[in-house]
Amino acid sequence: MWDKRRSGDRLLLPLPPPPTTHTPSRIIGGHVAAPDSIKYMVSLQRSSRQHFCGGSLVHRYWVLTAAHCNIGSIFLETKKKLVVHPSYNSSTNNADIMLIKLRAPMVLNKFVSLAPLPRQGTGVVEGHLCQVSGWGHVRVSGGGQVPLKLRTVTVPIVSAARCNGSDSFNGNITANMICAGYPSGGKDACKGDSGGPLVCRGRVYGMVSWGNGCGDAQFPGVYTAVSRFRRWIDQTIYGPHLRCFGYR
Repeated sequence: MWDKRRSGDRLLLPLPPPPTTHTPSRIIGGHVAAPDSIKYMVSLQRSSRQHFCGGSLVHRYWVLTAAHCNIGSIFLETKKKLVVHPSYNSSTNNADIMLIKLRAPMVLNKFVSLAPLPRQGTGVVEGHLCQVSGWGHVRVSGGGQVPLKLRTVTVPIVSAARCNGSDSFNGNITANMICAGYPSGGKDACKGDSGGPLVCRGRVYGMVSWGNGCGDAQFPGVYTAVSRFRRWIDQTIYGPHLRCFGYR
């Protein structure tokens, strides 16, 4: 069992990195995303500009990503604010969610926009097709550097009951997780895609979290269920101004 990220110190870049001459690695079974089609996609990178995690721009000052992407020390050195969910458990991967506050606000324009998020507690049904995107690897053991282009793949939601079956994750899927993948496998997120968005009905319902292999028919990809944490996201970003959102 492994999390879908790469280790090492990192630097946050709110925009996709420029093309490089490195050997490309990518989401499994996917295709190159259309230019400017995912305007809230974020690349988390090492100080050497090597990508290791994805994220979504949810506010001009804030990026949403996976809690297990909180590695190394470069964020402390650059004085960025990290807020890991207090219930995050690195052993079970429960509540694998984190917010990063940028030092300066992003400028929103025709190339950069905010990720639409679901309402608190809303979900998606089994079989619904969703899109996951990232700059990750084609295999668990894959090496390589930053892929040339952002890639994306469509995967169907898998019920918690089926994902938790004895022939799959055997009870390790919590209510804070979503599973997605084809019964035949072959399409999935992989290492380096952690924290990236799973978009259903035009909203970021999930974030790449963990799995057992990449594209394995027996083990769908596991994502953090963003709707379970919408209130926490808003409380972290807006604090005392939550009455504007109708929270009590």
